[in-house]
Amino acid sequence: MIDRESLIGRIQEGFHDMLYIWASEMKQVFKDEGVLIFFILVPILYPLLYSWAYNNEVVEDAPVVAVDHSHSSLSRDFLRRCDATQGIKIVAYAADMEEAKEVMRQQGARGIIYIPSEFSDKLNRMEQASISIYTDMSGILYYKQILLTATNISLDMGTDLQIMKLGNYTEREDEVSTAPLQYVDVPMFNPAGGYGSFLLPAVLILILQQTLILGIGLSAGTARENSLHEELIPISRHYNGIFRIVFGKSMCYFMIYAVMAAYLTLAIPHLFHFPQLLHLKDLICIMIPYLLACIFFGMTLSAMVRYRENVILLIVFTSLPLLFLSGISWPGSAIHGAWKGISYLFPSTFGINAFVKMNNMGALLNDVHFEYRALWLQTGIYFFMACAVYRHQIILSHKHYLEKKYNKGEGSQPSESLPQNA
Repeated sequence: MIDRESLIGRIQEGFHDMLYIWASEMKQVFKDEGVLIFFILVPILYPLLYSWAYNNEVVEDAPVVAVDHSHSSLSRDFLRRCDATQGIKIVAYAADMEEAKEVMRQQGARGIIYIPSEFSDKLNRMEQASISIYTDMSGILYYKQILLTATNISLDMGTDLQIMKLGNYTEREDEVSTAPLQYVDVPMFNPAGGYGSFLLPAVLILILQQTLILGIGLSAGTARENSLHEELIPISRHYNGIFRIVFGKSMCYFMIYAVMAAYLTLAIPHLFHFPQLLHLKDLICIMIPYLLACIFFGMTLSAMVRYRENVILLIVFTSLPLLFLSGISWPGSAIHGAWKGISYLFPSTFGINAFVKMNNMGALLNDVHFEYRALWLQTGIYFFMACAVYRHQIILSHKHYLEKKYNKGEGSQPSESLPQNA
């Protein structure tokens, strides 16, 4: 039986050791330039870079080539209207399609507007005329902007032609005749219909996970490199216990990334005027398990890092696949079940979906209860995995230390001195 005073003493000792490990890890973080880059510099600069790149939200003045075989006032009016919009800029007029294709091959334009010779004649005979739009499908945003702009201009021009033929006396009669069913286009959750508002929230959350894992892995690789090259490293008594080691290190990472998370989720969207409908209390509730899950996940993966460079090869290439697997850039319903199962291994999948719903759609914590529970489940699982990994690493470290000591003739057989409570 353990008496009350002994229990309190052990708790105080464990808490003191945890604070010692936290302080030691904090010093190591700020002494290692590589870890500082991943923990501080990258989370600060990457969001600024992405936000500036996508701050225009939509493509403007998409360059197109016009091929006008009608040479009529109606065809010129159509092209003038297109060129007057923010979506399209006519950069050249070609005599035929071959000349227009050559301009596109030289990357001088992203699309072609082709007006056939019978365009004006058909309209004057009250027949349906057509205009052909050719776009560069390698740039999907150019395709969307050119097609949308040309479609809107054709509808507006068709309305004007109808009004001329109807001969009504009032504008209200013209409105009812040309648009008996009026519709209003409301882009919910993304008022500008912009690419940045759609993609940036997911990227911000993914940056938190990837930089955390990179920094933790880099720190672990540095520690292992030092243990391989230094002679007879003494084992500090403060590291005598798995839970205090994992808690001490994770507390260091959590304190740093609590600041980084506030910067990425609150400051960046506000600074660049992206949609922001989240509630602060709910954001804190979802970010706590997300950061903890990322930290323990990174500590678990750090067992695979033997040298500093390994973590970069292990993690960096996964960023783009994880963005696709999250179900944001590509619909989750279209992802194969096996890949969907793999995506559930990563905290970013649940963190991205929860943050997008809360930030862009104004969802409350109850609306993201699935993601919230999944993040806490991952936190628990990866915590115990991190403990198991660190226990294995500590045993190996003690064994390596005792073997070196034995080889120098300073101790007994290594197997006799392995720690019992590692």
